[in-house]
Amino acid sequence: MKVFIVVAQDVLAILVMLGILLQTPKATGLGGTIGGSGDSGGGYRRRRGIEASLLRLTVVFTLVFVAVSLLSTISTYRS
Repeated sequence: MKVFIVVAQDVLAILVMLGILLQTPKATGLGGTIGGSGDSGGGYRRRRGIEASLLRLTVVFTLVFVAVSLLSTISTYRS
């Protein structure tokens, strides 16, 4: 059981990182970092299609990762 939890945690951590890295940033460059719109158009842009699906999937992977981490912590203190 403990090995399964550790492997699941590792796989979920990789999936969360990939989900975050694959998302399109709202603004790029230094101007976007400090709030300027620059050439990117700025403003709020609604995510559609694959971007929305990737965001939802990343949120699900993150929540499952947190649940598995809590399960791992609880099982460590019980044994």
